Amino acid sequence: MLSAATMLALFPASAAVSASNEAEFEESFVEFEALPDMPEATGNVVDITEFEPPVEEEARGESLGAGVASYYGRRFHGRPTASGERFDMHAMTAAHKTLPFGSMVRVTNTRNGNSVVVRVNDRGPFVRGRTIDVSRAAAEELGMVGSGHARVELELIS
Repeated sequence: MLSAATMLALFPASAAVSASNEAEFEESFVEFEALPDMPEATGNVVDITEFEPPVEEEARGESLGAGVASYYGRRFHGRPTASGERFDMHAMTAAHKTLPFGSMVRVTNTRNGNSVVVRVNDRGPFVRGRTIDVSRAAAEELGMVGSGHARVELELIS
């Protein structure tokens, strides 16, 4: 701890402090010099020095069930999405009716097992019986461009 004389040397603006004020200044820090020992922990306490967090396996999320996916591409490329950003048919994005914008969803084609992770940035699909619309790039990875739609499993990642 710095003495009052050292403090005054370091901070000349304090030089106007009188000798009596200097003593008060010194005394004000006495209570901080020796802090009491911490009491022993009682009850439900975790010793963080011995805590080992669980090892995460491949990120698994909440199942959203099965449905039919379709895709949209060239006709909508560059147009604004419901989130306000421009649709990019080359990005891994999707439209969903209710999931919040920014949600990450794993879409798995049940016929061939191909899967992609897409980010929800639009609303839709607006065709009865469809669960999700994916971008053209996602549709290519899923192997559904030829048919235009596929039976899929959806899993919310984040």
